[in-house]
Amino acid sequence: MKFSEYLQHDAVGLAELVARGETTAAELLDLALGQNAKAQPKTNAICLMMESEARSQLKKQLSGPFAGVPFLIKDCAQDYAGLPTTYGSRSMRTPAPDHAHVVRRYLDAGFLIFGKTNLPEFALKGVSDSQAFGRTSNPWNVDHTPGGSSGGAAAAVASGVVPMAAGNDGGGSIRIPAACCGLFGLKPSRGRVSSGPAYGEYWYGASCEGVLSRSVRDTAAALDVSAGGEPGDPFVIPKPAEPYAAAMRRDPARLRIGFSSASPIGTEVHPEAVAAVNDAAKQLASLGHDVEEAAPEIDGAALAKAFLHVYFGQVPAMVSAARAAGAATSDFELLTRVLATLGNAVPAGALTAQLLKWNDFARALARFHQKYDLMLTPTLAHPPIRHGQGDPSAAEQAVLDILDRVGLLGLLARAGALDSTVDKIARDSLQYVPFTQLANLTGTPAMSVPLHWTADGLPLGVQFVARIGEEDRLLQLAHQLETARPWFAKLPAWVTQGA
Repeated sequence: MKFSEYLQHDAVGLAELVARGETTAAELLDLALGQNAKAQPKTNAICLMMESEARSQLKKQLSGPFAGVPFLIKDCAQDYAGLPTTYGSRSMRTPAPDHAHVVRRYLDAGFLIFGKTNLPEFALKGVSDSQAFGRTSNPWNVDHTPGGSSGGAAAAVASGVVPMAAGNDGGGSIRIPAACCGLFGLKPSRGRVSSGPAYGEYWYGASCEGVLSRSVRDTAAALDVSAGGEPGDPFVIPKPAEPYAAAMRRDPARLRIGFSSASPIGTEVHPEAVAAVNDAAKQLASLGHDVEEAAPEIDGAALAKAFLHVYFGQVPAMVSAARAAGAATSDFELLTRVLATLGNAVPAGALTAQLLKWNDFARALARFHQKYDLMLTPTLAHPPIRHGQGDPSAAEQAVLDILDRVGLLGLLARAGALDSTVDKIARDSLQYVPFTQLANLTGTPAMSVPLHWTADGLPLGVQFVARIGEEDRLLQLAHQLETARPWFAKLPAWVTQGA
């Protein structure tokens, strides 16, 4: 098989070729590795190669719906036994004792896992700029970010290395990079895919496992193999009436869709993002859906602050665990240290109060869904930003570093002197990505669909949010949009020309 043929097939299609004997798993792995050799210097998508592990898989009798298809997992929460899960940090080097349940399910499905993808330290950003492994670049324009935190996964798929790669999403980390790289990205409902055995609820249940792909049917089939609870999981969600791969092919019928392009935190939304939503609304109306401007009644600033408190609760715990395993202060990036210090200064009662607000957001979104089947928004408030855009200035970073090192940052935070600063951090950190966190805090499924490209040729996806448990409805609409506005063949010129 030639690379040009490899690019013409999604993961389901490649598995079918292997099953019919028209190609082999070894041949597909070689094609993926060959393209990675060309792409990695441009994108830096993979932070750990696992070729020897993949070659070992080839020696076994591969079976499952994706038997023989090359695949990548994210170096965050997706433990692979015997290898460290670094979370993009120099501080995390301890080998995992067991496969994560989702990784085991991917292996059981026949995927050939040959690497781990890059991300920001501890998956804390909407860009992928780990100091441990270097920043990842967008295949569409390497001066821009591929998004985050599953930026490496998105960059690998958009550069043709694999047709689909694993990600996870705690605040938009599948949908944001999908939107940046012209891919389809679905965040499942809370509890749909197990986070075990290392975690019961990751990020208090805000995070979940999924994939980034070039085709809707790939995502549906991947959800079929990864979904399902495991003993000890804290959440139980009803199983779908039929496999997602079958359900996605059904007509979604006439849907009621409310749309808005206004930032929930009052920040600027780029005209291209507004145009993406308006264009999607027109496309939906042409398909027979009822579309009108509407949004749930939610205090976006309060939601942003509640989301930031996820970091204040989780980051100190992760830093503490890494220190206990031998990590030094210098092993953590400045942002991580600052978040850990601020988080340690938050009283338990204050953290609990912020977590309890999730219920308010869930009830408000549910009221919206009593009238509308889906909510449509931009996935991003801005086209994929340039590297470093939105970062604190060097002077600001220097001040934060000094305050943290001498202990003043923690003292000021405990004294309440940084309350306005915390609000500013919440606002600034989400200025380019204010639309995705609602689905994480409410546990609802959401997807980014690649319907728009900017005048500069950069992808800019739109987001749909559904009721909890209604991944099938999202997949049906995505399949309908994919048929009306095909995107599978849209890849960066250097990828297709190289084929």
